[in-house]
Amino acid sequence: MRRSNDYIHFFYNRRMNKLLTMMAFVRVAESGSFTAAAAQLGVSVSAVAKAVTRLEEELGVQLLVRTTRKLALNDDGREFFSRCQRILNDIEDAESSVKGARQTPQGRLRMVMPTMFGRLTFLPQAAAFSARYPDIVLDVAFEDRQVNLIERGLDLAVQVGDLNDSNYLTRTLYRGPRVTAASPAYLKRHGEPKTPDDLVKHNCIISNYGPVWHFSHRGRAMPVTVRGNLVVTGGEAMREAAILGLGIAQSNGWTFHHDINAGTLRPLLENFAVEGRPMSIVYPPTRHVPSKLRVMIDFLVAITRLPAGGARPATAPSAARRRRAGPA
Repeated sequence: MRRSNDYIHFFYNRRMNKLLTMMAFVRVAESGSFTAAAAQLGVSVSAVAKAVTRLEEELGVQLLVRTTRKLALNDDGREFFSRCQRILNDIEDAESSVKGARQTPQGRLRMVMPTMFGRLTFLPQAAAFSARYPDIVLDVAFEDRQVNLIERGLDLAVQVGDLNDSNYLTRTLYRGPRVTAASPAYLKRHGEPKTPDDLVKHNCIISNYGPVWHFSHRGRAMPVTVRGNLVVTGGEAMREAAILGLGIAQSNGWTFHHDINAGTLRPLLENFAVEGRPMSIVYPPTRHVPSKLRVMIDFLVAITRLPAGGARPATAPSAARRRRAGPA
């Protein structure tokens, strides 16, 4: 009997130590610092460093490149990091599902979203979310490209365009026409185009999507090649240039949503608009949606529907209905 108990004790300690070393490694990789990781875990710096070293010895590979200035993951480290993140996220999900929805949502929420959406829509309302859910730690990256959530250990992403990965679950945030717009100051100086063909007489801000702007009339496509003395890379620069009166710009409706509501930009050629690219929330499939993820999905849906300068939503809408992602 003593031998059996010793085995159980050994097995339990071995598994718990493995989990703790993985957690230490993940915190170091996320923060890029043994000191920061130790502060998050509430242990000494030497304990974190020893845990990571012990993990590398057990695996027989180096996971971190250590220099006097910083820590960085090598190729083996990045692969192991993504797998450890998934394991720890699964454990957190399991705990959340067992504890039930009555518990206050808590934990780290890792997200990525487009830069402009983050700056114009999310950040102005982030304080309201944190006030309501103070136990959720927001870990947000701004990136203007689609990412692999599972590889990067992300809980959620806001992505623009058609979603081709059917392994994700999705909730549409915005779907609407492409918008052509200019500032009132520009229109006062140069007049307003009445048809897409009138754009050849105007200074158009050309973005990384190129000089061909798309319109339609009575079901007929009307592509127009525009010209201008300003070419910019990135939607944020294009929006700023349009607000400053440097020319006419075209983008997805959500890019200009706040500015049109605020009156700093005016929509043009609305009768000729074509469908724009959708913006959606995507997240990995899970049997039980963690409460921290569920409340963030509801919050993003609510704030996306707010007008410019609108107050924060008083109550969260009902939980998002999940569906399999497919071409939008």
